[in-house]
Amino acid sequence: MNEQNTKMELLGNAPVPKALLALGLPTMIGMMINALYSLVDAYFVGGLGTSQMGAITVAYPLGQVVVGLGLLFGNGAASYLSRLLGRGDKETADKVASTAIYSSIFVGTAVIICILIFLKPILKQIGATESVMPYAVTYTGIYTACSIFNVFNVTMNNIVSSEGAAKTTMCVLLTGAVINVILDPIFIYALNLGVAGAAIATAISQFVSTLIYLIYIRKKKSIFSFSIRKYYLSKEVMSEILKIGIPTLVFQLLTSLSMSMTNDGARAYGDSALAAMGPVTKIMSVGSLMVFGFLKGLQPIAGYSYGAKKLDRLKKAVRISIVWSTVFCFLFGLTAALFAPAIISQFTKGDLEMIRIGQTALRANSLSFVLFGFYTVYSFLFLAMGKAKEGCFLGACRQGICFVPVILLLPKILGLNGILYAQPAADVISAVITVFMALRLRKQLQ
Repeated sequence: MNEQNTKMELLGNAPVPKALLALGLPTMIGMMINALYSLVDAYFVGGLGTSQMGAITVAYPLGQVVVGLGLLFGNGAASYLSRLLGRGDKETADKVASTAIYSSIFVGTAVIICILIFLKPILKQIGATESVMPYAVTYTGIYTACSIFNVFNVTMNNIVSSEGAAKTTMCVLLTGAVINVILDPIFIYALNLGVAGAAIATAISQFVSTLIYLIYIRKKKSIFSFSIRKYYLSKEVMSEILKIGIPTLVFQLLTSLSMSMTNDGARAYGDSALAAMGPVTKIMSVGSLMVFGFLKGLQPIAGYSYGAKKLDRLKKAVRISIVWSTVFCFLFGLTAALFAPAIISQFTKGDLEMIRIGQTALRANSLSFVLFGFYTVYSFLFLAMGKAKEGCFLGACRQGICFVPVILLLPKILGLNGILYAQPAADVISAVITVFMALRLRKQLQ
């Protein structure tokens, strides 16, 4: 009980910088390590050849869809759970947590079965060439079949973060990532399984993470009580989960769409161009997931403070989050831009065309990344406050509302460069939109 009181104290009364670091830093580290799942796969698979790298590049958007299913229920529930804790409604919180976790399993299983049935047509649609297709089917088939563990893990990551247990999330993500790093070279090279080995290693690491969360639930370390008897499909509970979860899912689906459209455009310029987009996407995902992880610390504080009517604490948390996340994005982007050739060369056996295209894309994305922290703070803030319409719109801007017109237009003008610079252009437009929405929200809070 003492541990639970400590979590509540952190959410409601601890100094804001201390609370942000305590809740955000462990999750940030965990998300960074979790991003190594795909990055490590890319590093080891890159030694197999350009077509194999292209295979995991086209598979990555499907992975984002799976993550989106976990976020649909996990992030949707997390926002509501933080506000319920702020109001002291533990009974409803237990129902929401149980409903979210079981719903994610039911829906996730159904979607995964559908993906497996239509796997080859889906892969062709999202950019797989004839030479890439055999490897893509092998890798994606294994990865998707076992991804129900990832759906469960992502849902639990968000629920556990909402109660202030960020260190638990970090430990789970760290354990899974370390196992993946160890198993990848063993399965890919020592056992000579190629891309199938990469998928098997990832599946095993995700399964271990699931086991850790099950132990966490079994030993009743959570504030929430999880039980199928508390599964409660009421209109009130589901509407609160879905009004935040759907915008988050939309964001993930748009992320998948943007990657698919980029891959589809790149394949017209050959396997080297397609393969180059893989490491660029994964490297930038490391940075963006670290920002997401840190702002997972803002989300429960914002939701709790808003629910408890502590608006001064809410505004202070937002200001600090913007400054810290922007400084991080600047340093991460600068590092990636300066060392782009050396970074991209680690993901190929010596394909010079892939290195040339990859370093250009990485530098372009890195320079616009400085805007990502500011944009994401407000995207998270609207959702944490239960403002679903604003959160949905802003979440859809960067890789949907702004990105889709840009990726359709720029390649017609600039050719391959139009594909490489599409995301940076969308970043700038999204940041401008965020400024206007932030000014409006500030007036409302005052």
